[in-house]
Formats: sequence, structure tokens, C-alpha cells
Amino acid sequence: MQLLPSHSKNSVMRLRAVCSALCVSCIAGAAFAQTVDTPQTLTGDWGGLRTDLRNDGVDLTAGYTSETGWNFSGGGAERVRSSGQLAFGATLDTEKLLGLEGGTFQTTLTYRHGDEMDLGLLQQTLEIYGRGQTWRLTQFWYAQKFAHDMADVKIGRLTVGEDFAAASCDFMNLTFCGAQPGNIVGDYWYNWPVSQWGGRLRLKDDDRTLQIGFYEANPRNLERNVFDWWGCGATGVLIPVELGITPNAALNGLPGDYRLGGWYDTSGGDDLARDVHHLPRALTLDAPLHRSGRYGLYVMAQQQLTGTADGAHTTSGLTVALRFSQADTKTAAIDSQLTLALTYMGALPSRPADVIGFAIGRTHANPRAFDFSAIPASLQPGSEYAGELYYGFDVLGWLTLRPNLQYVIHPGGLRQLSDVAVLGLKAGVTL
Repeated sequence: MQLLPSHSKNSVMRLRAVCSALCVSCIAGAAFAQTVDTPQTLTGDWGGLRTDLRNDGVDLTAGYTSETGWNFSGGGAERVRSSGQLAFGATLDTEKLLGLEGGTFQTTLTYRHGDEMDLGLLQQTLEIYGRGQTWRLTQFWYAQKFAHDMADVKIGRLTVGEDFAAASCDFMNLTFCGAQPGNIVGDYWYNWPVSQWGGRLRLKDDDRTLQIGFYEANPRNLERNVFDWWGCGATGVLIPVELGITPNAALNGLPGDYRLGGWYDTSGGDDLARDVHHLPRALTLDAPLHRSGRYGLYVMAQQQLTGTADGAHTTSGLTVALRFSQADTKTAAIDSQLTLALTYMGALPSRPADVIGFAIGRTHANPRAFDFSAIPASLQPGSEYAGELYYGFDVLGWLTLRPNLQYVIHPGGLRQLSDVAVLGLKAGVTL
């Protein structure tokens, strides 16, 4: 006798598979965590070679990040998808190698693979997916400090988000991951792993920083040829500016991080609603009006509220982070994003390095794209609301596991679509 329909059986089997993987990982982690002198990398110290190289100014790193999700509710067809990223890096200290004080050279090669969940969302539930499943030269730059470390410059192939609107990527939903402007205007602000030729100047005075960057705006950077450095096709320059304050004792002696930034793209973009004659495109169907520039601003505030810290590094307690980005409404199809995230380190006394994370966010589709459109207002996309809860297991010094639950209201900004729920697992290995 069939007690469950076939789709319900499949759901139960998928749930059992995901839960089994989590249980095995946690049990293994508990067992390994009891060992003594656990190496901080999976491959160890290579018989002391890694330490010797680091002492000589050469720091070699490698890591793998995987993300797996199952939409057990909403999103059309039920599916399980996985994506991953492999990264190899080398950091050279020029003072140790050449006697040149204050210099650093960084190169990073990345490879992404896997599948997206394809749930029709404004923001991906597997943030690691995207920008082509291919090899990329993600970093190839030189940085030099001067003026008694009060100023530094960086030039080469850079990712904008490593310096401007920089944020961690512990959550698995893209809404809460990486530099926020790249989430809403990703057609010209390229986040990791896409790099571009550019430079950045930063001035620092105690806990205050002011920086400005210049990055080549070139759609060819999205292509898959990792060594096509000198391809033509540049359309302009992306210029971000940021003012930051990072007091180590902002509240109750605990660290904070506050930033205000903005950007301007000289390459410009097509107007969403107007044609070349400044008339409604939806009525004339004529070529779009080209705007001479694209721009936006962002605000970020992060503050540790409870617990303890070692300088700017949280060692235990609750931290809150608020981020908001607004792009110009003339050219940006997604014009704003707002998120609030809470993280708590050391909730369990027996596991002081574990972290609980919870975040909610709103991504807004620009209604100007539908000015004078025949599409009814009820069918036009508006705001997509996402939430994520994760528990981060510090299994070993080189292995972290973050099972998570995501919930998305109004997928794609459409009110008529059913909410989406995703059970996920994010894992990181330092090789």
C-alpha cells in the first residue's frame, strides 16, 4: 500500500540525506576536535616547509568552499543543487624577501563549479555560484605602504569588494554576502572572483580611513579566458570613495566598524524608461536613452554589543551589522538593498569558536523599469524579503560547517508567488 505520494517520498529521502550528512559531519567533527595539536590546515605544515616559507616572506594558501541547498518548499520544481570554489593564493612580503619595507604582492587563482538552484529569485540562495563556472585570476596586485604607514596604494588586477563596501561571506544567501553594491548593480560593479585592472589609494589616521579607487569598467572581464588580460572593450572607469571609522572601543570597550561610501561609473548605462527622444520606451519601442553616468551610495555599521574582543577581533559575544545600498533609479533594475545581521560567537561554553548567525534583508526591484508598461501593477516585481539562520561549527581549525535555513518571501519581488524555503549546508576547508 502506498502511504505517501511519490513527490512526498522524494522529499523525505532528500531530507534524510541532508540530515544524515549533517549528523555524520557533526559526529566526525566532535571526534576529531578531541585530538591534540590539530593542524590548522588539512595538509599540515608540509614537514615545516610552510613555516619556513612564511618566515622567509612567502605565505602559500589554499581553500575550498562548498554550498548545497534543497528547496523543500516553493520555487517550482523541488531540487538539490551544489556549487563550490577552489582558491589558491600566494602572499609575498617584500621586506622579508627583498628588504623593501611595507610592500606586499598578492596573487590568487580561483575555480568555480556546480549548478544554481534556479528559483527565480533576485538574490541567489547559493552565493558561491555565479560569474561563470571557470578558472579566474582573481587577484594579481602590489600594495605599498608609505608615510609611516599612514598611506598605502594598491595597483594591479583587483576585486572592488575587497576594499570598498567589504563584508564577510559567512551566510549562504547572496543577500547577506560580500560587497552589497555588487549585489544590486553587478553588471558593472564586479565582486569576487571577477577582477579588473585598477588601483586604490588609502589614507589612515588612527581609526579613520579615507580611500578612493579607480577600476577599469570592461564587460570582457566577465568572459572565461582567465589569461586575457589585455583585451579591448573598456567602456569607462568605476570610481568608488569610502570614509571609514573603526574604533576598537566604540561601545562598552568593544570594537565597531562604520563606513559611508559612494561610487560613480563613467561608462554610463541605458535608461530604464526613456528612449533617445526622452519619451516612454514602453510606448515608442525606440532605442533607450543613454545616461552618461551611473552612481550610488552605501552605509555600513557593525558593532559588537556584548562579550569580549582582542582589538578589532571578536572572541565572544553578540555583534550586529546593518547595511544599506542605493543605486540611481534611472539605470539600475535593482535599485536598493537593506540587511540586518546578528552573529553570536561562543553561545555554547563547550564550543567557544562556534557562531550562530541570523539575518533578514530586503532587495528592491526598480518600478521605473515598468513606467507606462501594459503589465498590471499587481504583476510587477517589487521587494523580495529574505531571511537566513545558520549555526557555524568550528569542527577543526581547518574545517567549518554551517547548516542553514533560508526563507524567501515574494520570490523575485512577485507577491503572487509562493514563499521559498531552502535547507542548506555551507562548508569551508583550509587546505
